[in-house]
Amino acid sequence: MSTYYAIAFYKFVNLPDYIDFREKLLTYCLDLEVKGSILLAEEGINGMLAGTRKQIDTVLAHLRSDPRLTDLEHKESESPNVPFRRMKVRLKSEIVKLGVKGVDPSCAVGTYINSQDWNALISDPEVLLIDTRNDFECEIGTFKGAINPHTESFSDFPEYVEKHLDPAKHKKVAMFCTGGIRCEKSTSYLLGLGFEEVYHLRGGILKYLEEIPQAESLWEGECFIFDDRVTLNHQLKPGDYDLCHGCWQPLDEAMRKSEYYEDGISCPRCGPTLTEKQRSSRRQRHDQILLARKRAKENDGITDHSKQ
Repeated sequence: MSTYYAIAFYKFVNLPDYIDFREKLLTYCLDLEVKGSILLAEEGINGMLAGTRKQIDTVLAHLRSDPRLTDLEHKESESPNVPFRRMKVRLKSEIVKLGVKGVDPSCAVGTYINSQDWNALISDPEVLLIDTRNDFECEIGTFKGAINPHTESFSDFPEYVEKHLDPAKHKKVAMFCTGGIRCEKSTSYLLGLGFEEVYHLRGGILKYLEEIPQAESLWEGECFIFDDRVTLNHQLKPGDYDLCHGCWQPLDEAMRKSEYYEDGISCPRCGPTLTEKQRSSRRQRHDQILLARKRAKENDGITDHSKQ
């Protein structure tokens, strides 16, 4: 059985040619036959890719051959199959959308804390620990003692800060996210508001799970990721969650036993409000997805990406 590798990477760097950069990068990735998604903006690059060991090493070497990306860092995990179905390179106004003008992580960010020092920091009673991810991500897993800001998207985070945080009161703030990119912006944003001691986990949750033994870990639960594996456990292996392809929310075992669960169609979150027309439309879409997967397996032998 082949082993595939999934990587996540980003860098805030001035890319004034990002529009022209897109076509060249997309062509290279398509020729190399890696799959995944890359976002490009004038402020930098943010991507998730998957492929064989050779493909991943090749694409990373290509990216780092650009003088602006020579120090590009990445997080990596094994996957039993390729967890992406196609290759996309998209142009964006931001590589992670906060929606606040003037926030520039390439100029100022919080203090980076390595995985080995993270436990000591967040165990300090004077430190306010905030999970900057979305509500459903926090519910699946988070660090012990972390605050869930209950945001539906990262662009809701400034509103949370305005209502709940005060630089005069909260002297030490630590934040974390999946791979580190959201915290680059959130710490830069807080520094601009006058918060003095702002910290974030270098490399995010994925780097922490890679480097810290489970016996020493303060992480609880699983980590949601934005690919077909849905979640990763502490060993960076696919976790116990599936994805509802109707509303694109994660599903645990209890939800899959619900009367509202229909594979590829609905779950307890979206099922109760579905009309028959919507349900029929989802069934047609699901049939098309299954047909596309079957054809992909027949054409190139790629393992079915759905959860076994």
